Amino acid sequence: MSLAKLTSISTQTLSLLLERQRFQTLPSYSSDPLPTAPQNHHLQQITQNLNALRTGILALEAKEGTSDAVTLLRNQHERMRGMLGPGEDAGVESMEPERVTPEPSTARLIPTPPPETVFTPYADDPDAGPEQMLQTQRLMMDQQDSQLDLLSHSINRQRDLSMQINEELDVHTGLLEELDTDLGNTESRLSGARRRLDRVAKGARNNGSAVTIGALILILLILIIVFKT
Repeated sequence: MSLAKLTSISTQTLSLLLERQRFQTLPSYSSDPLPTAPQNHHLQQITQNLNALRTGILALEAKEGTSDAVTLLRNQHERMRGMLGPGEDAGVESMEPERVTPEPSTARLIPTPPPETVFTPYADDPDAGPEQMLQTQRLMMDQQDSQLDLLSHSINRQRDLSMQINEELDVHTGLLEELDTDLGNTESRLSGARRRLDRVAKGARNNGSAVTIGALILILLILIIVFKT
């Protein structure tokens, strides 16, 4: 079957499908959903055309190979097959090949043993002679002496700082002791002054009347002297 014939069948089938869909949208179809004779005729014709189109496409592919026109016809066939209602495409085979799911391999995997680790015994440098070993040890001892000198210098510095801090603490302790002594003396003087004030206040309370009489007599004498003169 030629490409032109297949294109004609595809166009005719598409027209029948569109006519069938238009008929299904009419009110008469909604009130009477049972299939009528024109519908059955369209469905049978559409099914025959789709099967013939599929057979022709496969034959054309086997003869001339896959081309753009054949690919368009394949896609058109699948779209028209999808325009059929549920269950109506049972008599039309799809152009898509069935995918075969490969069965999982039952071959048993044999684990690969890990590579063996070869341990080499530790040994000093075999090329080093006695003189070189002595020189290396002497160099290591010199480095250790330098580190010990630095450590000793740091310890001496810490000791000097500790002694200075101790001297400053002694000075502060002496100042605090002197301040404590001065506070004690001040408290003693304040206590003596408070006692003297208490005695004066007590004497004033006890001799208050005599002092008042003496003051009045003094005032009277002053008045007599003033009036006589």
